[in-house]
Amino acid sequence: MYSVERELKVKSILITQPQPEAGKNVYEEFVKKYKLKMDFRSFIHIKPMAPRDIRKQKINFLDFTAIIFNSRNAVDYFFSLANEFKIEMPVDTKYFSINEGVSNYVQKYIVPRKRKMFFGKGTEADFLTLFNKNHSTEKFLFPCSDIRKPSIPSHFSQLGYNFTECIIYNTVSSDLSDLADVFYDILVFFSPADIKSLYDNFPDFVQNSTRIAGFGSSTQQAIAEHNLILDIEAPAPGIPSMLAALEEYTSRMNGK
Repeated sequence: MYSVERELKVKSILITQPQPEAGKNVYEEFVKKYKLKMDFRSFIHIKPMAPRDIRKQKINFLDFTAIIFNSRNAVDYFFSLANEFKIEMPVDTKYFSINEGVSNYVQKYIVPRKRKMFFGKGTEADFLTLFNKNHSTEKFLFPCSDIRKPSIPSHFSQLGYNFTECIIYNTVSSDLSDLADVFYDILVFFSPADIKSLYDNFPDFVQNSTRIAGFGSSTQQAIAEHNLILDIEAPAPGIPSMLAALEEYTSRMNGK
């Protein structure tokens, strides 16, 4: 239940993600419907690891028979490093991607072979089921960010498969100093790194009447750890997306 002082009309929202490409803004109709000001600003950015830092991890890409990708960033930086190392991945290497979009993106760098490409149906839970009964003899490499959920490594640990994690890029806080005197009714966060960036930039941040939206359990946990009030959460029963959560909340607050 929201306290009275937090039940305020919504006029402005900051989405802590990059500006969507033209025609791909899922919030467009929502903004028009409620006559809102909505801005996009990524709170984090990616910094690739230098080849020398990869060497310090003592990992040779050619030692592995299967590569796991959970993002397009991972795909780009992995093959960029392979190029730096003058490595060409063997044609029989298997590629496991979190979803079909990432799997298709891998084909930017390789000639696809049907029996070597695997992907989940959209959720991490579904993706992990790919490994439950098959591929136990593979040597898996998981190129990833320094900030990632523990679910993939944990799953492979439980299975007892040959699995190695390799950090190939860092997620770092962006400079948000220009937002110091800017106010939004709602701040929308999608990862713990977004919350870290908020406090890296504004260590004395006080929530006051600002409403906070958090997507996913790890983001919501980071919000709680900073003693912030979580006003809007997604996903939730009947609310599968952040758009749906914002629409439900704004409808209540704005009386539409």
